[in-house]
Amino acid sequence: MAGTLHTLVHRHATVSNGKSCQRKPIVPAHYIRFRGISRLACNPNSSIIWKSRPISRTIRAKERSDQENHDRNQLGSVMDSATELSWVKPLLNFAATNFLPIALVSGVALGLANPGLGCLANKYCVSKFSTFGIFLISGLMLQSKEISAAVKAWPAGLFGLVSILLLSPFFSRIILQLKLYPQEFVTGLAIFSCMPTTLSSGVALTQLVGGNSALALAMTVISNLLGIFIVPLSLSKFIAAGVGVPVPTEQLFRSLIVTLLVPLILGKVARDIFYGVAEYVDQNRKLFSMMSAIFLSLVPWMQVSRSRPLLLMVKPAVFFVAIGLGSLLHLILLALNALLLKSLSSVSGGRESVFSEKGNARAVVIVASQKTLPVMVAVVEQLGGALGESGLLVLPCVAAHINQIIIDSFLVNSWLQKDKSFYNAKEA
Repeated sequence: MAGTLHTLVHRHATVSNGKSCQRKPIVPAHYIRFRGISRLACNPNSSIIWKSRPISRTIRAKERSDQENHDRNQLGSVMDSATELSWVKPLLNFAATNFLPIALVSGVALGLANPGLGCLANKYCVSKFSTFGIFLISGLMLQSKEISAAVKAWPAGLFGLVSILLLSPFFSRIILQLKLYPQEFVTGLAIFSCMPTTLSSGVALTQLVGGNSALALAMTVISNLLGIFIVPLSLSKFIAAGVGVPVPTEQLFRSLIVTLLVPLILGKVARDIFYGVAEYVDQNRKLFSMMSAIFLSLVPWMQVSRSRPLLLMVKPAVFFVAIGLGSLLHLILLALNALLLKSLSSVSGGRESVFSEKGNARAVVIVASQKTLPVMVAVVEQLGGALGESGLLVLPCVAAHINQIIIDSFLVNSWLQKDKSFYNAKEA
């Protein structure tokens, strides 16, 4: 057998060298197990290689065809997925741009639909933890240069304090002239106008819009601390007709220290002491702002959940009027503070004035136009029904508190869109 294979190979080589036109012999496949296989495999004129070339081309062509079909199927699947997800991206962009109002509205809707969980959260004082979290985040995001900016902007901060504690309480007399049933709605809104600024939402909104957050924090802390002593005087003068109103001064002061100053200091200390904290927070400011918005949305969620039974007892038309009055009060305060800031800017240096600086102006307009609900609730609870049913006094203020945050969140979004358009036009 080995000799036969050798003879065939030798014959084939001779014929090829002689350029003969004779038909090339085909070696059976089972001969490759014997001697001479290396010569056959290495000979370019070998009939095995000559025979296998069309087969290999066919195999490669089929493989290319299969690969092309696979690629086309995969591309088709990707295109189908892209078509299905084409509407998701705009929706996600809208949710990211309007995250705060969406969170607040969702909290209100959840409180109305299923108040049980919100009442349970309120029972375990989750609102204190949410406020603690907001100011802890504020401390983590507070840069040292922002503190110096707040010190430089002290005239704007002073105006904000005057507006919060001295100017806005005068609106309580106008509110008391209105007649609604139950009258507690009107009285509650009048009390609400005498309150200091919000403990958290003003700062959170100022951070979202890129305003002077340190100035917003300073106005929040100082107005709430001074409010402990000024609010009783305002209530006595404008609402209680000279009758002394007991206010839990020590309890309020201790609560403000624990839920406001302590987390703020802890956040700032952690930012300055621990390595990498400041860099991580600065790189994820948007994420921390969204976390602050989630904490903020927990407050109206719990308030609505707790007030839902009283809300169902009131005529819808009367309650909507009270909501409109609370929203109107906030819009008037926004317009008044913006107008006074513009007037102060024009008489104190124009564009170079501290009042005309965009970050300062936005911080003052937002913070000085809002009123805090937790302090109002604490004051009403200490009245012991002297000015009406506590639940009915608080109920319109819950709506006013939520509406002022929603209104300001849309105002913040409009400012952000304006800034974006300005930067795009500048780059173009």
